Amino acid sequence: MRNTLIFAGSSCPGLTNQICSNLGMAPAAVELSQFANGETSVKILTSIREKDVFVVQSGSSKINDSIMELLILISACKGGSANKITAVLPYFPYSRQSKKKSHRGAITARMLANLLHVAGINHVITIDLHASQMQGFFKCPVDNLHAEPLIARWIRHNVPNWSEAVCVSKNAGGTKRVTSLADALKLNFGMVTTDKKRAGNMSGSFIMNPLDHFDHDLDADVSRLEIDDDEPSFSSDRKPELSRIQTSRETQPSRETYSSKDSQKSDQSTKHSPPRRPTHSRHDSNPSPRKSQNVPSPLRTAHKGPAATRSPLVRASTTPARSSPIEEEIGEGDEAEFTDERARDIIQGRLIHGHIVPDDYPSPTQSAMSSSMILERPEDDPMEMSRASSFFNPEPHILGGTADATATSDEEEEGFNNPSLEQMITLVGDVRGRTVFLVDDMIDKAGSWIAAAECCVKRGGAKKVYCIATHGLFGGDALEELQDCDCIDLIVVTNSFPIPPEKARDTNKLVILDLSNLLSEAIRRNHYGESISALFSHSYD
Repeated sequence: MRNTLIFAGSSCPGLTNQICSNLGMAPAAVELSQFANGETSVKILTSIREKDVFVVQSGSSKINDSIMELLILISACKGGSANKITAVLPYFPYSRQSKKKSHRGAITARMLANLLHVAGINHVITIDLHASQMQGFFKCPVDNLHAEPLIARWIRHNVPNWSEAVCVSKNAGGTKRVTSLADALKLNFGMVTTDKKRAGNMSGSFIMNPLDHFDHDLDADVSRLEIDDDEPSFSSDRKPELSRIQTSRETQPSRETYSSKDSQKSDQSTKHSPPRRPTHSRHDSNPSPRKSQNVPSPLRTAHKGPAATRSPLVRASTTPARSSPIEEEIGEGDEAEFTDERARDIIQGRLIHGHIVPDDYPSPTQSAMSSSMILERPEDDPMEMSRASSFFNPEPHILGGTADATATSDEEEEGFNNPSLEQMITLVGDVRGRTVFLVDDMIDKAGSWIAAAECCVKRGGAKKVYCIATHGLFGGDALEELQDCDCIDLIVVTNSFPIPPEKARDTNKLVILDLSNLLSEAIRRNHYGESISALFSHSYD
């Protein structure tokens, strides 16, 4: 390509050389060095005036040095009167910090986009941003390419019986990415979720347990209520068939209905006793079969026994209840118990220290309780008690409320590294006897991947598990931990992030896909002003 120069950053020289080889050109001459105090120095050794310049730089283990080198190289090209400067970032640094996670947090990805704009960037080419909305951070065009066609092609050519496999997301935040790959391969998909709110606080269960043995006389307490005469009566526009809240008088057995506000006023002037406060008891004339028939209500159990009498404050409804269309359909025909076949595809397991444990494994939550409390109520299930605890004491959200956003790898690892914390992992989907593709955009820590793989194999009965991601960051000892996991068969990533050659040689489960053809074609089409829509389509060769 004429009037085109491609500069290679220090993070991925091998990928840049392969891109240049595909385009039939050599990388442009540039000298990258550092001073004794660690400052980065860039010196361009060729003319770049009115040239179309592409700078290839990805994230690396020295992420901050790579970013400064990229900014300085872009600034040098701008100062050398380059016609157009395009940054080729196979992995965009700080992409996981694309939103504020605390009141005083920073949106670092937006700050990096501003830095690139100030340095003089005109175009950005990247692959699989962590959040596609990050394209709005830039003030220049962004081509967010996808490695999905490359991954799908590898699956079709290298995985036996791939048409019977299942694509599974290891967390709720990656379901969109997984469903896209599943649609491309015409496969079923599933999801693995981990309950991060499960803790050792059992106070909620001890609040709910006494309600099961509630023996207090509710009618006696209601009869002692003193109601003010000036209290306004209930409005007639509240439909009794919807609320099902009815009242009656002890001395007047006849049924009264109030049809208008005028009749209410006349009745208030002639009545002999003040109206009583209604009891909030609901009676279902046509109960839904979805409701459990074996769980007694704590308020209804209070009226059972030989001394139980009907409350004078409750009477039958004067208007026939109006049932929903769903209940009418279920009520017609036989009254068999409602069953949902899809419920069989939901499998739950216990997760302690990041690994699946048997059902009879001692719970750290239970060991933290006093022995007298366990002996007093041995029928309590620690999992159910923990669920009640999370209901009464929800984990506060960092920005207010209780709903949390998708957790990052570091946040997921906090629960896996805590030996005193028991979590519940849930698999949604049928994977028994099938190959499972665990899919995400990056692999940083190994904890969530190992937990999802063990859940699919040990609980779901999966035959093989492939961990597939675009960016293989492999922070710390993640690659070694994935290699040692017996439930993981292969680890498939691309070369968007540089992997040390010695680590790649020691890991026989690792498969690295080459992105050079995708990036070289994107550079060629960008230079000639051609459409890049063909790069997003799947090839079925």
